[in-house]
Amino acid sequence: MNIESLREYCLSKPNTEETTPFGPDTLVYKVNGKMFLLMGLDEEQLSFNVKCDPDKAIELREQYDCVQPGYHMNKKHWNTVIVDGSVSSRQLKEWIDHSYALVTTKKKAN
Repeated sequence: MNIESLREYCLSKPNTEETTPFGPDTLVYKVNGKMFLLMGLDEEQLSFNVKCDPDKAIELREQYDCVQPGYHMNKKHWNTVIVDGSVSSRQLKEWIDHSYALVTTKKKAN
């Protein structure tokens, strides 16, 4: 997966918008105003942050070297994924799907 295929995949999700609230070097993908993925454009190695169920986040970090606690994010709920070829594009998409699902199914507080 490269940066263009990552962008295309994120934008293919319903109601997704691409924004740059942290400046021109960071792309943020939101659904219904909530972030589900962000990535820096100025990094040597492609990586992205995705939201993750806290228990699953720990499992993924233990199982995959390319998955680390979310850089500059709440490490309980976010993982940084380094796209280094060690996992398939299919697996990367599953993690993006998980993040998207967490954001779209979150219940609003009354």
